Amino acid sequence: MNGWQIAIWVFGSLAAGTFLPVLFHMSKGVKPHPGGPSFKDSPNFSPTARLKLEQNFDRMRGTLGFWKNQAQKYRAFHVYCLFWIIPATVAVPFLAQAITTDIASKWFLSVVSAHAALLLAFYRGFKIEQNFKAFREGESELYDLQRLMLDTPKQFGATEDEQLENYFGKVALIRQTVRHAELDNFPTVDAVADTGNGRKLKNTNEVGGTTNESE
Repeated sequence: MNGWQIAIWVFGSLAAGTFLPVLFHMSKGVKPHPGGPSFKDSPNFSPTARLKLEQNFDRMRGTLGFWKNQAQKYRAFHVYCLFWIIPATVAVPFLAQAITTDIASKWFLSVVSAHAALLLAFYRGFKIEQNFKAFREGESELYDLQRLMLDTPKQFGATEDEQLENYFGKVALIRQTVRHAELDNFPTVDAVADTGNGRKLKNTNEVGGTTNESE
């Protein structure tokens, strides 16, 4: 076994090994962390208002858990993709110059390039970054809104009824915004096709002796 063959095995082992944490996050459920004193402990509201606020948060608890799980999954895959795509982008031109008559050297370049291209296709097709941001921001905004309601309810209105109405309206708006972002960022074949077409056009330009790149 020569150096190129060893490099193929080492690269494959590292790529598979570093993907294990991603699989772990994809298969493991994450529960929202307790946020300290909740609405039922707040002295700023009447018993009826506290009950309404607590019931609203209980209905959102499952949604928060889903957002947190999705954000964790997309974040794990986001980090994995960046960890491999950036070095591959830098390394491939140098590897192309190092290819010898040994078939293993060509296979090593192919493996590195194919792995990066596959990750890029998944990254764009599943819109990893957009989905991570949407779920993470939705979770964060809802907790921030809850803390604001607990600490300074007067910002939501002068009376208790106004405060509850405005708070529930903002909760519904956050939920609707995240849902729209989730649907807008749904995986599409077009995104993957655009990635492939851009790569093909880039290669065509390189063969033709031009430096223009297009996607």
